[in-house]
Amino acid sequence: MPFREINSKMVEATVVPGQKMFSQRGAMLAYRGEVSFTPNIQGGQGGVMSMIGRRMANEATPLMTVEGSGTVMFGHGGHHIQVITLTGDTLYVEADRLLAFDGTLEQGTMFMGSQGGVMGMVRGQVTGQGLFTTTLRGHGAVAVMAHGGVIELPISPGREVHVDPQAYVAHHGDVRNKLSTAIGWRDMVGRGSGEAFQLELSGSGAVYVQASEEKL
Repeated sequence: MPFREINSKMVEATVVPGQKMFSQRGAMLAYRGEVSFTPNIQGGQGGVMSMIGRRMANEATPLMTVEGSGTVMFGHGGHHIQVITLTGDTLYVEADRLLAFDGTLEQGTMFMGSQGGVMGMVRGQVTGQGLFTTTLRGHGAVAVMAHGGVIELPISPGREVHVDPQAYVAHHGDVRNKLSTAIGWRDMVGRGSGEAFQLELSGSGAVYVQASEEKL
């Protein structure tokens, strides 16, 4: 169920019978056809146990199920929207950045410490993401929100990418990420560059970076 970009802050999805999608509650702007919007108490795919896990991880943003036949326009808070197409790989993104996504995608959570160990957990605290992040896996499209424009930076073996933790939006692919530090004596005495922490992403995939250091 691909999304059509109306402009940088609005997307349109085609809803067909027999296929459902999920969106953040209140994100519908307009629609045509016979379309229903139902609060999703499970917070997406994966059943009750998956829902409980996401709530325990504080990654259960309120969602609604969208079904029927027609087209729906989505947007939220005037945020910039980036459409990401998955072809069997996994997207890592904070739950509150999800605007809408295909119902065919498998939703889950990942413990930040599983990528980067202790520094992975520190990363969660530095970025304000907490200890868990949301994962979406499979074939389908995802619309995520960000401040300002978003740029997609490819990641390939031997060409890792370093990102300001506050500007990080999401990443996908077979990618490892860890928090790196460059704290020197200048930072200790308050004369540093202000860029003491960076996310280092390596492997194969892509990372999405927003044009702001402000969280949603």
